[in-house]
Amino acid sequence: MKKLYKPFGLLAIMLFSFYYTEKIAIVMQNKSPIMHSIQEVEKNYIVNAVNATVDEKYIVPGIMGRMVNKTKSYVNMKAFGIFNEYYLVFDDVKPEVSLEDNKDKVIKEGNRNKKAVAFLLEDGNEDIKKYFIDNQIKADLLITESTYQNNNYFEQINGDKIKYKNVESLLNKNNQNHNLCYISKIDQDFCRKEQKYLIEETFELTSTNIVDAKSKLDSGAIIFIKKNATLEHLKLLLKEIHFKGLSVLPISELISEK
Repeated sequence: MKKLYKPFGLLAIMLFSFYYTEKIAIVMQNKSPIMHSIQEVEKNYIVNAVNATVDEKYIVPGIMGRMVNKTKSYVNMKAFGIFNEYYLVFDDVKPEVSLEDNKDKVIKEGNRNKKAVAFLLEDGNEDIKKYFIDNQIKADLLITESTYQNNNYFEQINGDKIKYKNVESLLNKNNQNHNLCYISKIDQDFCRKEQKYLIEETFELTSTNIVDAKSKLDSGAIIFIKKNATLEHLKLLLKEIHFKGLSVLPISELISEK
């Protein structure tokens, strides 16, 4: 019987030793001048998370917060033996109300705090596509199996109702799938099952509605560019975006909570 208990006794001693050693390390760490300096400045780096806004079937994504990971920061600085804010390590703080927990909702605009907009292009207007490329303006492009390109400048969104799975395979194969579903093209119930982000435009730019489009322009807008839109009107809209101090992001970045 004693032989049976002996291994358990040794195991208990080892576990207690590990536990005690860890506690000693934490106490010593907390007494370190480096840790004291980290604790003094951490409040300067705290960024509060912004909750997503849910309104019936729609959602406006939130924004991650940030906090200092004191233990990892301490380990970083301990190697140099001195406190240096450059070596602080940060952790993301997920919003209490997050897009990731509400992917059944439709996104028709990004968070306005990002001070940015996004473009989604209907394929077929080569002049507009060329203008985006030549001026290095980021945008998304609806594609089908026949228009997919591996090295496309644009962030590509599957818009092929008939060969949807084929296009998904191509995007996945080349690590280009951002799991975006433009619900005007693809059935949203199907996209919900696939855990896609459901996207709807805030407004669209056509060949005749530039005045209305400019009046609707605001931070967070997802702008659908119809293939009949003119390059002249696009330039006017871009001028308005610049005037309002907004940047242009791909949709995946505009709706991201990071």
